[in-house]
Amino acid sequence: MPSLLPLCATTRTASFSLDADSHHFALERPREWLIHDEGGLLVAEGMTSQVVLTLHDLKPQTRYLLAVEGTDLSFETMPERALVDITQMGASVDADDNAQSIQAAIDSLPEGGTLKIPAGTYRSGPLFLKSDMTLLLEEGACLLGHPDRSRYPALPARHADGRVLGTWEGVAEACFASLITAIDCKNLVITGAGTIDGGGDAGDWWTWPKETRDGARRPRTLFLSNGRDLILSGITVRNSPSWTIHPVFCENLLAADLTIENDPLSPNTDGFNPECCREVALMGLHFSVGDDCIAIKAGKRDPKGGLDRSCERITIENCRMERGHGGVVIGSEMSGSVRDVTVRRCILVETDRGLRVKTRRGRGGEVANITLEDCLMDRVAMPLVINSFYFCDADGRSDYVQSRQPIPVDNATPRISGITIRNVVARNVGVAAAAFYGLPEAPITGIVIDNYQVTYDPDAQPDVPDMALNFQPMRHGAIIAEHAEFTRRSGIRLPSPDQSIAV
Repeated sequence: MPSLLPLCATTRTASFSLDADSHHFALERPREWLIHDEGGLLVAEGMTSQVVLTLHDLKPQTRYLLAVEGTDLSFETMPERALVDITQMGASVDADDNAQSIQAAIDSLPEGGTLKIPAGTYRSGPLFLKSDMTLLLEEGACLLGHPDRSRYPALPARHADGRVLGTWEGVAEACFASLITAIDCKNLVITGAGTIDGGGDAGDWWTWPKETRDGARRPRTLFLSNGRDLILSGITVRNSPSWTIHPVFCENLLAADLTIENDPLSPNTDGFNPECCREVALMGLHFSVGDDCIAIKAGKRDPKGGLDRSCERITIENCRMERGHGGVVIGSEMSGSVRDVTVRRCILVETDRGLRVKTRRGRGGEVANITLEDCLMDRVAMPLVINSFYFCDADGRSDYVQSRQPIPVDNATPRISGITIRNVVARNVGVAAAAFYGLPEAPITGIVIDNYQVTYDPDAQPDVPDMALNFQPMRHGAIIAEHAEFTRRSGIRLPSPDQSIAV
């Protein structure tokens, strides 16, 4: 009997996991699902090949029965006070910019209402969502970011009360509003079978990745600041001007069954970057992006002022990460500390690195209690790397950051502890099975590796394990440990180069 678990129910959609404990992202075979109403009438049916599935076109405040191969699960959708179609408020597929009409629809929506974007492509400048609403993108709907930068207002670095608002790489800086911006929102849902397209390829966004223009940094596609009780489900988010989904200071956020895709050559278009957030669950997401798939951050020290809260209790399950620079990356902005991150039953394919922790002297803070388990990697050059000499920022190549000699420990010394790798298979590894580079004055502690199997890519070319000075290129390396302390190492299978297997 399959295991069927509810993840979330919104007004008109619901997401579930199917046999999540025994699969990664995809099921071993497609499964048929059936939905009946309370009277037993068949409402919908279909097939799923993924562990996490989202059902669409449901009615609000209605009880249903989902059946999958003999397992039944009863669920009820959320109540809905009103349903407003954006075309009723003047939005049109023919309009150059629908921002004014869509924003008017948002502003008029009562608490507990749903704003519907029907099939069609609707170009728009930035939209500002509010609490206690649902944004529903129906199948075939596309909300498309306008290419004209003059239509994007800039968010200041701080609110009037001093709280950080605009952020850029862990620092309080003005940034352009995103296509979807949600500030201080609670009980917010963004769901459906449609697409949010940031329009990154249409404007000039990708030509100035690290610059400031017109006094602001590039926008994200979804920017969620200081939110509570948030649900993102079902949708596709693509073509971002910079980071794709960026929650900051958010709590209790669920992202289920999302597709996040960007051009592989688009600069710094990370997929999902929770920063200074707590209680975040990413379930069944599919990534193919131009930088890191998931980057977990907690601000950094800077004269302009950095974000000042930890990022903790992050769960990542049954996701597929493709082609990005890193699969799950922690840092390098981690001054507020990153704790209690679990990555479970994920598959990573052709990312440069798998699990990566990057930090440096000057950051302070800690990275603690990180678990990677029951995961599969294929053609990932460096499956596991922890780098305490990451050469970011203007002084990244200085002796202070790069020296391999110990210096006095102070509040700017980053600390890393409690790294657990369990039941992980890495096929076609290019550079090395793992690399742990701790600071001589602050070694990495509490490393546990249980059951780690590696095969090598016979066609791999030598490369450095990570970004720092004095790292030498290598090929088919084993487990490298410098200033790193292991609590346990067991069940490790590392073939010699002449035993490598192409899968």
